[in-house]
Amino acid sequence: MTNSAASTAVLIPCYNEATTIAKVVSDFRSCLPAADIYVFDNNSTDGSGMLASQAGAAVINEKRQGKGFVVASMLQKVYADYYIMVDGDDTYPADACIHLLNPLKNAEADMVVGQRLTGFEKGSFRPFHVFGNRMICALMNTIFNSRLKDPLSGYRAFTREVALQLPVVAIGFDIETELTLQMLYRHMVIHEVPVHYRSRPSGSSSKLNTFKDGFRVLFKIFSILRSYKPLTFFGSLAILSEIVALTAGIFIIRSLNAGENVSVILAVACSSFFIIGIFFASIGIILNSLNFRLLENMSALEKQIRWIKENKD
Repeated sequence: MTNSAASTAVLIPCYNEATTIAKVVSDFRSCLPAADIYVFDNNSTDGSGMLASQAGAAVINEKRQGKGFVVASMLQKVYADYYIMVDGDDTYPADACIHLLNPLKNAEADMVVGQRLTGFEKGSFRPFHVFGNRMICALMNTIFNSRLKDPLSGYRAFTREVALQLPVVAIGFDIETELTLQMLYRHMVIHEVPVHYRSRPSGSSSKLNTFKDGFRVLFKIFSILRSYKPLTFFGSLAILSEIVALTAGIFIIRSLNAGENVSVILAVACSSFFIIGIFFASIGIILNSLNFRLLENMSALEKQIRWIKENKD
């Protein structure tokens, strides 16, 4: 299928966005007149779904509460060649969508993220959000050796291949973190395009909880680190355990050299942490080998799917 005939779907998660949802739908309809626009209404009580429908969007209800459930439903129910995912709060400029789509259509990236931190209005971020975003970004970049600037942005474009490959298990606002980490784990290409991030209009309120959602994002990072970088995760625990064992061992040797009785607590600690360290290292090596084989199998499966698709077309 050529790019000129490729289909595009705009996916808008929505929970009580009556103030802005109609404008968001209209803006994207103006920028992408040939695109299909879907609003996934997540149990709104303010008539958001009706307003979105009146503005020309196809409205799909998602009963499971949480943005992660909404995104999972989007990827399951909507079929297109290219997807644009954007929040329904009118903080992202619709006219930037062309810049997000171009790297996909030129086969330069698998996902393009609207990077907010280069230019944003005063008051568009809650207190500590910029600091937290940069801290999480630095952690991701360290773990996966990447150079991202805004991995938590809710404005992204991606291909059908990405939609088919990425499993979504997050239930809340850590979904953007999961999408980014899954991409990095699979060595897919992420580009970032600067966008102007606006503050919410009067009458619109954020559903984010600074500390609750921040801890959830951090927990997601460590969970995926444990699952997808097991050698790094368990290897670090093994090193810490062996350091504790070595420290206890040094005190034991000093006691023996001084002719003193060896503390039973130190002896138990030394042997226990030594064994625990070996246990952690073994787990890391085994899981890393399994992950490597899993990536090999996924790569082979993707090639088979691509071959079938090309021959079918």
